[in-house]
Amino acid sequence: MRAPLEIEFDYTRSLGPVLSQFMAALAERRILGARGADGRVHAPPFEYDPVSAEPPASLTEVGPEGTVVSWSWMPEPLAGQPLAEPFAWALIRLDGADTAMLHAVDAGWRNTGCSGSGAGYAGRCTCRRAERARPTASPPARRWSFRKAAR
Repeated sequence: MRAPLEIEFDYTRSLGPVLSQFMAALAERRILGARGADGRVHAPPFEYDPVSAEPPASLTEVGPEGTVVSWSWMPEPLAGQPLAEPFAWALIRLDGADTAMLHAVDAGWRNTGCSGSGAGYAGRCTCRRAERARPTASPPARRWSFRKAAR
């Protein structure tokens, strides 16, 4: 005897009080973080403090610019990834934050043959909504800046 087996998990998650504020701020082109019990600012904000397990007392705005602390190049994106063309995953610590957030960076590179990862490389970037960024290297320091690409 056989029967089809379908494993499903129908689940809809509400944002809750912290992430609702975070998403509302993003709609206003602002980025919020949460100050933890140890004084560090986490961006994106946590729902429960990793030290005290309490919800954040308040949210604080962090800068739209930050430092790329690590990155990894995706020369051939897989199905379901955020971009269909080559891009970078980057850990970006925004100004005013003590933690980094993961971001998919559309670097606008075409057929460059670039590969590898940037663990240990640092650079400055600016978060710009709906704009392409083009990385530019300034050897030998291997610092990266992400600037608006020429159209």
